[in-house]
Amino acid sequence: MPLIGSENGTKMMPKHFLQLKDFSRDELDYLFLRTRWIKERFKRYEIYQPLRDRTLAMVFEKASTRTRVSFEAGMNQLGGIAINLNRGDTQLSRGEPIEDLAQVISRMVDIVMIRTFEQTIIERFAAHSRVPVINGLTNEYHPCQILADIYTYIEHRGSLQGRTVAWIGDSNNMCNTWLQAAAISISTCTCRRRPDTRSTPLARTLATVVTSNRLPILSRRVKAPTWSPRMYGPAWASKPRTRNASVRSPTGWSMLK
Repeated sequence: MPLIGSENGTKMMPKHFLQLKDFSRDELDYLFLRTRWIKERFKRYEIYQPLRDRTLAMVFEKASTRTRVSFEAGMNQLGGIAINLNRGDTQLSRGEPIEDLAQVISRMVDIVMIRTFEQTIIERFAAHSRVPVINGLTNEYHPCQILADIYTYIEHRGSLQGRTVAWIGDSNNMCNTWLQAAAISISTCTCRRRPDTRSTPLARTLATVVTSNRLPILSRRVKAPTWSPRMYGPAWASKPRTRNASVRSPTGWSMLK
């Protein structure tokens, strides 16, 4: 867990995980191997607590179930402590700048996970943090979810190398992160909905990424709901279904051979 320190008079900065592309292919491969090793020990009820006396701060500006439980349970199982902070628990609710919050929290904990809105918020936080920052979800990216998806596939079916990930749905944070996975050669990503470059800045950015990486885009075959910050909510279930039977999962993606 890299912290700010001094080595030969040189200031070392923490390594953040704000987007999937922040880790190289080699680093991700090591992470998956390490995950398998830790999980196998956990299944054998072997105590392994490398994070004893370490503290994780979880900052939630968006409500969460799976993200909070998984981070808190994982930290406890590895011997550490997790502190949950909602917006109302901090001075953010009274207008405190995110930069000030970063400076205060990072002086008292060893690592921070944030679930927030715009990507710029977490980037500003990380720029003023003394400890590593993990993206628990933003409107633009959801790297931890994609890591979990990739590892689950590897665990049950082997390597994703040579496989194709088909995204069916909006140009949202999940789609953006899968495209980054394709860019670092974890998989090949194809989208079944061409981004509308005339709509949001997010869609324009996605179109640029797709073009620059020359990723294949299939023709539009389904009518997906318009992107909004409130993703995967009840609004998705209420949308009328098309005749395309492949649209079944509320997460909007499926694995293809």
